[in-house]
Amino acid sequence: MASNSPWHHLYNTKAWHRLRWHQLQAEPLCKLCHALGRITAASVVDHRKPHKGDESLFFDATNLDSLCKPCHDRTKQQFERTGVLPGCDASGVPLDPGSHWHR
Repeated sequence: MASNSPWHHLYNTKAWHRLRWHQLQAEPLCKLCHALGRITAASVVDHRKPHKGDESLFFDATNLDSLCKPCHDRTKQQFERTGVLPGCDASGVPLDPGSHWHR
């Protein structure tokens, strides 16, 4: 979440804080760590599809994932830059949905 973005104010609304709380209650574990076979508490609510200020997408509960801060700040950011999700699940299958393993 860039503090200089024109939509930064959305993160300070009561509606966002309520939505964030509900997301972390419903999914308290990091989605990416869980796929890797690790149990890690989630602390960040991430938008699956970047909202770029679109309020309907920003407040869409179906567009949210629970992540730990390291996965949000490294893994998810790398995925957004490169289009490739790094890592494999506990059985060795790549996490990247675009991998040939998922075809």
